[in-house]
Amino acid sequence: MQSKDIVSTLKKFDAYPKTLEDFRVKTFGGAAVTLVSGLLMFLLFVSELSFYLSTEVTPELYVDTARGEKLRINVDIIFSKLPCVYLSIDAMDVSGEQQIDVMHSIFKTRVDLDGKPIDENAEKGDLGDKSHEAKELLELDPNRCESCYGAETAGKTCCNTCEDVREAYRRKGWALSEIDNIKQCLREGWKDKLQEQKNEGCLVTGHLEVNKVAGNFHFAPGKSFQQHHVHVHDLQPFGSTQFNLSHHIRHLSFGHEYPGIKHPLDDTYISAEDAGSMYQYFVKIVPTMYRKLNGEVVRTNQFSVTKHKRVIRQVSGEHGLPGVFVLYEFSPMVVQYTESRRSFMHFLTGVCAIVGGIFTVAGLVDSMIYHSARALQKKIDLGKAS
Repeated sequence: MQSKDIVSTLKKFDAYPKTLEDFRVKTFGGAAVTLVSGLLMFLLFVSELSFYLSTEVTPELYVDTARGEKLRINVDIIFSKLPCVYLSIDAMDVSGEQQIDVMHSIFKTRVDLDGKPIDENAEKGDLGDKSHEAKELLELDPNRCESCYGAETAGKTCCNTCEDVREAYRRKGWALSEIDNIKQCLREGWKDKLQEQKNEGCLVTGHLEVNKVAGNFHFAPGKSFQQHHVHVHDLQPFGSTQFNLSHHIRHLSFGHEYPGIKHPLDDTYISAEDAGSMYQYFVKIVPTMYRKLNGEVVRTNQFSVTKHKRVIRQVSGEHGLPGVFVLYEFSPMVVQYTESRRSFMHFLTGVCAIVGGIFTVAGLVDSMIYHSARALQKKIDLGKAS
């Protein structure tokens, strides 16, 4: 008897009292509301489940205290109207001196004016004064000492290649205008090489690893050298050639990839309307760390960019060098992104809110439709009766 009293007492706490089946009325409107609310409930549940299964990324910001690191620069650029034989690549630091101990894997591939490769064998593009374009012929005496045509110095008395002569003249600060009179250049067909590639373009791909200090790297015609502590390029061998710096930056990044990273210069195409233009990209690099769920840490960089163009005209006093210059500096802050799993309790709460909320709203809509239909039917019946 006591157990029956307990059960009877507990029934009073039932928040979901049931009605008899005979007193339930099923309507077409109720069925429609049930189907719509069920579909909506399913869609919201899938959305909540997808959100729960995705990875949460939390950003943090702190001061960069790292020292002695290297910066990896990834490039993929097409110069559609500048031949590879004209083009040189240089990297310089904030002091204006060429970067020391630069690790690089930059390759130049000859392409036609439509950007299609002419020569599948990519040629490694060297930085600064180091050039391996000259071809040593096996039949020549390896111990020979050929003339530098007046540009001999105490440290360099022999010029056995065209490039040796050009470098000797550059170090003297002289213009090498009469290249037809240089035996080494004639032997190597240097001028023919210039003429052969005149109507071609150049694809530059690869990466540089430089010191993590502010600096720049640039693509410009002519071989570079230092003259009175000033970085200059030798344009004399090209005569009055007008350099068209039209370029397509297919990819430019600093460091490795991580999920969601964006590179603002990717797929940037610049058509040079004026010959001999200088294109400058001022880049602000933000060091970034990305911590994955598996504990892997990706050290990379994000960046923003500002573009500037200047036409080089020596006659009007617009001094400078035609080329594409990327000048970069670093932010003193580091952004860290950390991946984490989303809370299961948050997912469970969301599902309950979806089910309960839609069930309640659907009940109110069904009740409104039902009572409105009954009231309308009563008015129709009263009108017929009268």
